[in-house]
Amino acid sequence: MAFDGTEGGAITLSEGAALTSEHRLRNPKALKGRFFGRDILNQILDQEGCKGIRMYFGQDEDGNRELVIVGADEFEDDMLDLIADLSAACPSKCSTPNALNS
Repeated sequence: MAFDGTEGGAITLSEGAALTSEHRLRNPKALKGRFFGRDILNQILDQEGCKGIRMYFGQDEDGNRELVIVGADEFEDDMLDLIADLSAACPSKCSTPNALNS
């Protein structure tokens, strides 16, 4: 099966809140999320042949969860010329309290 760029889809706020709430309940000391700026996302998406972004879960030496992101092509292969992490962690770089983070 090939990627065509339409994979994924929108969910409701209540669905997202249920997912993030369950994560916080099961992992009370874990990070709530990560933020990637527009610049790095656009650089990944603007690579020739990129159909979307794949996210890999990682963990740093302190046990903090990380996201490593790469572009993926139509053949479902990772595009390894540009790999990103260095995202901002929540906490400390969080949104004001809302249904997804509180």
